[in-house]
Amino acid sequence: MNSLQDTIKLNNGVDMPRLGLGVFKVEDGQEVINSVKWALEHGYRSIDTAAAYKNEEGVGQALKDSGLNRDEIFVTSKLWNSDQGYEETLQAFEASLEKLGLEYLDLYLIHWPVEGKYKESWKAMEKLYHDGKIRAIGVSNFHPHHLDDLLKDAEVTPVINQVELHPKLAQQEVRDYCEKHDIVVEAWSPLMQGQILEEPVIQELAEKYNKTAAQIVIRWDLQIGIVTIPKSTKQHRIQENADVFDFELTDEEVVKITQLNENHRVGPDPDNFDF
Repeated sequence: MNSLQDTIKLNNGVDMPRLGLGVFKVEDGQEVINSVKWALEHGYRSIDTAAAYKNEEGVGQALKDSGLNRDEIFVTSKLWNSDQGYEETLQAFEASLEKLGLEYLDLYLIHWPVEGKYKESWKAMEKLYHDGKIRAIGVSNFHPHHLDDLLKDAEVTPVINQVELHPKLAQQEVRDYCEKHDIVVEAWSPLMQGQILEEPVIQELAEKYNKTAAQIVIRWDLQIGIVTIPKSTKQHRIQENADVFDFELTDEEVVKITQLNENHRVGPDPDNFDF
């Protein structure tokens, strides 16, 4: 882990950047265009959006304006709950692709495990994957029991499970399950919507390493082997969040941060989500 371009190899051989930009709750239009533009200018090569974020068009515009070759950028989007089902997934995917102005996606995820529908959605995603429209397919917010159910009939194993993960929700059970099945874990809300930054343990380490609290948490993400996508709309924060390759937490410090876990969520529990 020496630079922002460092990647992790997914179970289908595709390389994915370990650190990317998330754009949840970033407004479509100039706000998201600027965020993505600044990230790409600073060296980010992974952008994570979703149909539900309603900013795919702005993301697509920023990608186009960047002047970078398509194969230099790893683009993720997600299938929303109301679009699940076989035919619906195929249509929703095409709609996302059109809004992004792209010919293919690098990664497409089922956003939430909608009961009775996610297996049909997965079949459609397998088709899109086999047709070469998506380089890799995965899931988001899946507990181990959802993954067990999916894997019973799946031809393709998900490459990613993107879940809420931060020091107060370390997701050890999910991480252990995914490691056993060669599924990479990716963190959404890695900074706990800013709440984790006041934690004394994090602040002490920030002082020790002369880093921001956010940089300490992002470094922890990388050292526990997960992919992370912190979000920001401020240029200096986007740059700061990526400045995590010139120091290393000790094993003891990594454990200390992990022990902050309280199984505390800032988002919904996938088992109790109002779909």
